[in-house]
Amino acid sequence: MILHEVGELDRVVACTRYCADVVPGVANGSRAILADSWTADSAQITAAQPDLVIAAVPFQEKAVAEILKSGARFLGLAPKTLVDIYTDIAAISGIVGASGAGDELIRQMQRRIEQARTRAATAPSPRVFCEEWGKPVIASQPWVAELVAAAGGQFVGTPGHRCSADEIAALNPDIIVAAWCGVGDRVPLAKIIAERGWEHTSAARSGRVFCIRDEYLNTPAPTLLHGLDALAWAIHPEIFPRCGGIRQITAVAGGDAENSSR
Repeated sequence: MILHEVGELDRVVACTRYCADVVPGVANGSRAILADSWTADSAQITAAQPDLVIAAVPFQEKAVAEILKSGARFLGLAPKTLVDIYTDIAAISGIVGASGAGDELIRQMQRRIEQARTRAATAPSPRVFCEEWGKPVIASQPWVAELVAAAGGQFVGTPGHRCSADEIAALNPDIIVAAWCGVGDRVPLAKIIAERGWEHTSAARSGRVFCIRDEYLNTPAPTLLHGLDALAWAIHPEIFPRCGGIRQITAVAGGDAENSSR
């Protein structure tokens, strides 16, 4: 996504299916689709003959070993915050000789985020819980907490950490957002609310339980701006317009009626 946004997509010789999900230009058969950084295969990488392999967390030790075994140079990224992501954009852009485009991309992202913050500045700040995985429950990364704050919400729980269903129930979020890694927009919202005993949370009672496409919140790249748009609508629909990539349960207790915009 970063290389696409800085005009250097032609340098990509192979990618994972997750890249193809956010950059249709690499999903047309022109690039090899390889295993991801959790299940990397050195033979696949070697066959693609890259000069550089770029991968972001989550890593599996065995997968990193496979990447190194391929003999290609390896740039491993492990961002936690928006500042970390901006640093990674600058690094990748610099490596391919597109520092100017990278700097402009960072400024664009910062402007969009600050515009959302300004629009939501005087609105109430509902409690928002976002999760990146469901079994076990893992709260979304710190950069998602930053986006929630920019959209006018208050992130509850500890970003990036495992938590129990009872802990989240006790926090009683006004809004619940699920964006499970690798699941797209297919999180079974009604099922998890019922199984975790969250029917009596403020979010469930008011029908403010959402699924956002995982690549919109879990990909540390400009794709996060789509996640910001989705969060902004979920948190303050009276201020922000509806967008794609978000699905909402409108009747949790006693049913699983949904209202989607994909």
